[in-house]
Amino acid sequence: MRRGNLFVISGPSGAGKGTLVARLLQEVPDAWVSVSATTRAPRAGEADGVQYFFKTEDEFADEVARDGLLEWARYAGNCYGTPRASVEAHMAAGEQVILEIDVQGAFQVRDKMPEARLVFIEPPSLEVLEERLRGRGTETDEVIARRMAAAEVELSQKMKYDIRLVNDDLDDAARALVAYVNEQAERPRG
Repeated sequence: MRRGNLFVISGPSGAGKGTLVARLLQEVPDAWVSVSATTRAPRAGEADGVQYFFKTEDEFADEVARDGLLEWARYAGNCYGTPRASVEAHMAAGEQVILEIDVQGAFQVRDKMPEARLVFIEPPSLEVLEERLRGRGTETDEVIARRMAAAEVELSQKMKYDIRLVNDDLDDAARALVAYVNEQAERPRG
């Protein structure tokens, strides 16, 4: 059995994090993506413990108070966070636990679990990032401008990560991510 590890994947919206994580899951059989907790109401078709762990405000506050979350934040009036217990259980079972979270959350995780490996996914350039965001055809110019401003802030933090992968070629970036996860999982303990 391989050693369980925690990998935190961050990067700007449009950098390709979700696509790379999906490829990682295809290539690394013992990888598991953490399920977040949230105070928002379930949407049609969502099940507790599958897409999210759905919590009341009080339940979420209790998790925060007892240090049951590795990271958390409030977005658009709802709380979102990573439950510590499920991450630790999957790591103890020898799995490669993947968190796809923002930069702020990544540093919260590192504070609580210094052994976490932080992976920053970056676009080849800000111009390419904007092209990708516009190519989605799902966001207004105002939303794209906000995402681009956020990307500049996030990119300013990339040197604090353990590894940085430029997603200019999806296959190359996926191979590099899989290789990094496998290399870390095979490292001797201690």
